[in-house]
Amino acid sequence: MQILPMPFEFERLSTEALSIEIEDIEWAIQLSQQIPDNSRQWQTYLNALGLLTLKKWLEERDNHLTVNWQESTIAKPELMNVFPIISNLQVGQFKLCLITLDSVFDEEVSLSRFVVDIPEFVPHFYVLLEVAEEQEAGIVRGVMNYQQLKENISNSSSSSSDIGGRSDWTYQIPLDWFEAEPNNLLLYLRVLKPEAILLPALTVDRKQELAAMASELARFLPQLQPPETELWQVLNWQQGSAVVTSPDLLKWVYQLQTNNLDNANLETNSSREKKLQTYLADLIKLVTQPAINLGRWLWGELDELGEALSWELIGLSPASEFRSPTAEFAAIKSQLHTQGVEIPNTARCGHHNFNLAGNLLRIYAVAWNSSTESEPNSWSLFLILGAPAPNTLPNNLIFRLSDKTGILSEQQVNSQQVNSYLFTAVSGTWDEKFIVSVNIADGVEVTLPTFAFDIR
Repeated sequence: MQILPMPFEFERLSTEALSIEIEDIEWAIQLSQQIPDNSRQWQTYLNALGLLTLKKWLEERDNHLTVNWQESTIAKPELMNVFPIISNLQVGQFKLCLITLDSVFDEEVSLSRFVVDIPEFVPHFYVLLEVAEEQEAGIVRGVMNYQQLKENISNSSSSSSDIGGRSDWTYQIPLDWFEAEPNNLLLYLRVLKPEAILLPALTVDRKQELAAMASELARFLPQLQPPETELWQVLNWQQGSAVVTSPDLLKWVYQLQTNNLDNANLETNSSREKKLQTYLADLIKLVTQPAINLGRWLWGELDELGEALSWELIGLSPASEFRSPTAEFAAIKSQLHTQGVEIPNTARCGHHNFNLAGNLLRIYAVAWNSSTESEPNSWSLFLILGAPAPNTLPNNLIFRLSDKTGILSEQQVNSQQVNSYLFTAVSGTWDEKFIVSVNIADGVEVTLPTFAFDIR
């Protein structure tokens, strides 16, 4: 495929320009207002207008070529917030990346490494589009496929040209790398097969990669709170790659920058940052660790993870054996009943003993299907933390429960505490998971496996 030079002397509004309608502008404004930083908001506005221009441009030339953007980076605010371009647009079986500029009079365009070096976002084609916002018009300017881009970058690197490796995670791409005849894109989409353009394969385990840098990310990500702060200003490339391929972490960053975190309003900055770091550690474990399926307990079964971690199921009826987990739980259940806390007969309970800083502890997990007509596919989890008799919970022990929205419950044992157990309860949908951590001092913590529920 021959690459033709990009002509720089062109009329601002050529005959190929498409008009941008008022409703297009209104939609782009509405979309861009979800971004907290002004400069990124402006680029998102241009990207939205560029997307609508590309859709019209293709549909006018071939009504079989439809742009599907619902799974693209502009479809979710947390992705829009970090992507300066639109990636993962789908046209048929091809993936497109749309690079929208408000002027192509410069000789170069900055292209994010996200769409060059991260397989999940690499397209078959990069489409260059100009939006003349004041003239309310847009025009498709050029196209380049992934293999062309990689070859050009490789050749430029070998000739010591300043193309990539910039600290802001961008490549500086000469405009003449793009084919100046955009109609060639129509030909490629009609004639080529996707496999003709070899895309990079994912060669790393994203969950394993994320887990390996959990402590680093928990320390650095809270620094992204100012809306104008970008990932490359706080993280290294490996850390940034892990974040942009984790939808949950990206959503957390977006909520942080839009001040929409549930646990954001704390008394001091230091306590707030510590709280954020604590929760981030929980969140990363939630999305990287395997989960125990408590839904299997309803059938009297432990899953493989529960068996491997030595969890044991117990009945809900009283047991005669003194101080056995079954007898202890029966006593706890009776005590809860007197306090007005009812555990349904359909619930199933499991227990697990573990050691924390020399203290033997026991946790009971009680789960049941709490689905109703108004809230289908829901489940409930009741947790009881104690110590096998005759032991008691040590002072200053902290019992924490989290999900993907934040820390749901955090309790601490103190010397005045009368009850020898800590209790917490939560409900969620079958798709929701919960994680429990127990700590007795900074750095001395046990995190139990994620609890999930699936009876489907």
